[in-house]
Amino acid sequence: MASQKKLVCLANSRKLSGRCVAGMVDDGSGEWVRPVSARSNREVSVLESQYEDRTSPSVLDVVSVPLLRPQPHVFQSENWLLDPKYHWEKTGKVGWSALLRLEQRPSTLWINGSSTRHGSNDRIPAEEAVALPDSLKLIRVTGLKLQVHVPWAMSGEPVLRACFSYAGHLHILRVTDSEYESEYLAKPEGFYRVGESFLTVSLGEVFEGHVYKLVAAIIERAKTPTGSRR
Repeated sequence: MASQKKLVCLANSRKLSGRCVAGMVDDGSGEWVRPVSARSNREVSVLESQYEDRTSPSVLDVVSVPLLRPQPHVFQSENWLLDPKYHWEKTGKVGWSALLRLEQRPSTLWINGSSTRHGSNDRIPAEEAVALPDSLKLIRVTGLKLQVHVPWAMSGEPVLRACFSYAGHLHILRVTDSEYESEYLAKPEGFYRVGESFLTVSLGEVFEGHVYKLVAAIIERAKTPTGSRR
């Protein structure tokens, strides 16, 4: 094991058959870290991202993660190869006040102008994405709505999207936050209003010539304690 980094967990979402975990280093630097595996698609298995008691990190946990070395991949500059021989360790939990200190205010969510049939500003042509310096943002939004929708091409399988405005642009992005998918995909099709929230927005892997913007975590103010618990 080369090093330990203490992260505020800001995403633990689904990715293929595993997980995509990401967080900011708990030192005020604003540095993002996305632990990745040595597998071709870089997803982390559930076993590789567990605590010693076999539970998994939750968003807002402060987690000590064993890492081997940086392993950036194109625009995913935040990637670090994890050391799978060691358990992760929970050292605390943060609240809304900590998120306010971590909040990022980018002038735009990377590059806008390309949309899928049911999305808005939800993808970037791969040839443009390769020049991007990063792939993770923590933003605060008001007026968030979640959409449960069954696209005709999905054979009846519903999807969850986050609808919000940021920096003057409408965004309709797929949600990969497992907890919100479990809660909302059990509901009827339609739009559901959500209060003020932080969103962890991530750029996924290149797929059919595009890179997709994904909401990897939703953190509602109404559901989040104000202060930290250590």
